[in-house]
Amino acid sequence: MGSAPSVPTDKSRKLQVIGAGASRTGTLSLSLALERLLDGPVMHGGTQIIGREDAYVRLMYETIHQRHNTPILMKRLESITAGFLGVTDTPASSFVPELLELYPDAKVVLVTRDPKKWLQSFDPLLKACSPWWVHVLLWPCPGLRWFPGFVKELMKREAERIPSYVVGGPVTTDMLEEHHARIKKLTPTDKLLVMRLDEGWEPLCRFLDKPIPAEPFPHVNDREALAEVIRRTVATCIMIWICMLIAIGFLFNVVRYFS
Repeated sequence: MGSAPSVPTDKSRKLQVIGAGASRTGTLSLSLALERLLDGPVMHGGTQIIGREDAYVRLMYETIHQRHNTPILMKRLESITAGFLGVTDTPASSFVPELLELYPDAKVVLVTRDPKKWLQSFDPLLKACSPWWVHVLLWPCPGLRWFPGFVKELMKREAERIPSYVVGGPVTTDMLEEHHARIKKLTPTDKLLVMRLDEGWEPLCRFLDKPIPAEPFPHVNDREALAEVIRRTVATCIMIWICMLIAIGFLFNVVRYFS
């Protein structure tokens, strides 16, 4: 969020890096860093959901919705990641073993964050997607209409993976810590880098065998970026609803005039 979504032009290129950090752990900053190091498109889940076309976002939703049907899940994971050199944020962080099966040469980067700060950032986002009126507001908006359902399916997936979480229950810091433990357990040691964003380029470049760029490591304020996205999204959706209501009112008056 806060930048335009990357769109691959060469679908034959293979995934090289899987960002395993949970949402709200600096996933956008990592995606920008990976785009610089890999010199190619990186899929940041949040940006894709906010900025891509309806068909692609629907495919993202259906990927996580069909998570219990392994053949369909794997096919759709391959479809949504085709041509990207890196992935960060959801749904990638929830399907790291599956992505490693699809891309056995890929490496995994787990960015960690203070659990209390993560909770302060993640919990408001989850609550903002919960009210029924959010579904209604986003319904006429291409792409965005799938966002509440995607979040709902994502949290069901997290409940399946993380013992401390119950769907509909409160989010706790234990969720993040259990996510970190699970990624470390399921990822081969030689394929895994655990880092903090404040460590900068050095550990990431060493892990990927890339030269350290001259420019500073990208640091995006996710909270400010999210607030701006929400403002723009609400404004866009309200304008669409106003246009729809004006059109409906106009047609109603036309029909009444000629009846």
